[in-house]
Amino acid sequence: MKINRGQIPIKFSNHTLGAGLAVFAASLWGVSGACAQYVFEQKGISIDWLVTVRLLIAGVLLLAYARLRHPTQWLVIWQTAYSVKQLLAFGVLGMLGVQYTYFAVIEHSNAAVGTVLQYLGPTVIAIYLTVVHKRWPSLHELAAIVLALVGTVLLVTHGELGVLQISTEALLWGLSSALALAFYTLQPVDLLERHDSAVVVGWGMLVGGLAYMGWSQPWSVPGHWDLGTWAAVVFIVVLGTLVPFYCYLLAVKKIGPQRTSLYACAEPLAAALVAVLWLGVAFGWMDVLGSACIVLTIYILSKQSAKQSGSDPD
Repeated sequence: MKINRGQIPIKFSNHTLGAGLAVFAASLWGVSGACAQYVFEQKGISIDWLVTVRLLIAGVLLLAYARLRHPTQWLVIWQTAYSVKQLLAFGVLGMLGVQYTYFAVIEHSNAAVGTVLQYLGPTVIAIYLTVVHKRWPSLHELAAIVLALVGTVLLVTHGELGVLQISTEALLWGLSSALALAFYTLQPVDLLERHDSAVVVGWGMLVGGLAYMGWSQPWSVPGHWDLGTWAAVVFIVVLGTLVPFYCYLLAVKKIGPQRTSLYACAEPLAAALVAVLWLGVAFGWMDVLGSACIVLTIYILSKQSAKQSGSDPD
């Protein structure tokens, strides 16, 4: 029998799409973290200005896209008191919180330390879900959490834990970053079930940026601006904010918050690759081992999800 390949649809399961979106978002975040450290240390850009401008510009662009895509839906989220409360909490505590705390760790230490501390977030989520659902994590989930944390630590410390000699400010901001990541992942699930992801993320960014604008005064532009500054800031705003945050929440919608946060552990892998290729950082065997742990985490989650959704093949 002759098969017309043009008539064979390509089908991906929700798990495959969700995992791909989460890894892609995390990779862009890893690169943007290095760009942020670059503009903080070498170009004199302030964290307050960058976070505010990042949220405002990305929020406006995403809402413009949402309006074109769903002309009658982009304002519906403001029509009920419940949605408004959820959106304000997501914008200020989730969107603004996760970005500011992560950049604050970078400002007080470096991107590597920020990544390590923020990726305590999956553990926070696992503990929260265990308490809420009154169950223990499965062996696969527990192994994935452990491997993700071990891999992240190995990757960004070269296996020398004593290197993480950080200030009290960096430690507190790092722990806050982990909590913010967990909140950002879990809190908007209900909003995402009732509204388009672009609408939720776009308004969340705009709300977060407007809430912080009075303090940060983004009209007062700091730092030294040249081609490198422009390139880094544009990457942070568009490819480090607009694209990954949207992809991340789409992943949450498809595969749930816990697995999404674990797949997002690809972020330190991306950060390490950027450090090697761009900054010339040496990549030792401990880094390779850390990368292997993260890849193994993704493999474990993929196999476990495939077993649980046998009727939804890749």
